[in-house]
Amino acid sequence: MKQVMFVCKRNSCRSQMAEGFAKTLGKDKIEVTSSGLEASRVHPTAIEVMDEIGINITDQTSDPLSDFQAENYDAVISLCGCGVNLPQEWVLRDIFEDWELDDPDGQPLETFHRVRDEIKVKVEELIQKLEA
Repeated sequence: MKQVMFVCKRNSCRSQMAEGFAKTLGKDKIEVTSSGLEASRVHPTAIEVMDEIGINITDQTSDPLSDFQAENYDAVISLCGCGVNLPQEWVLRDIFEDWELDDPDGQPLETFHRVRDEIKVKVEELIQKLEA
């Protein structure tokens, strides 16, 4: 099974939503982890907007990238344009993408909804690519 790492600056919103989608949509197809350049918390509004569509991310945790080894992952996805700040070994995985999605933190609820829906489309595309 392919191993996927979603990474963001604080592992609070975007990477957490991506992890939730990937665990749900990629169930039995891929294994998923998310992390941040620094750890923080899972954002309450991210939990709320995912719950609205039936995906529970309350058990997910915010973890620093330094807790993980790049060689354990087939695909590394940066959600915030932080790819330039990642250690080289993470950028050199089989699949590396930098999705550069807007940070919904501190933005209106509509922004959380839009970013959530953008993440869903990207995760669906990623799962198809990993299955090919």
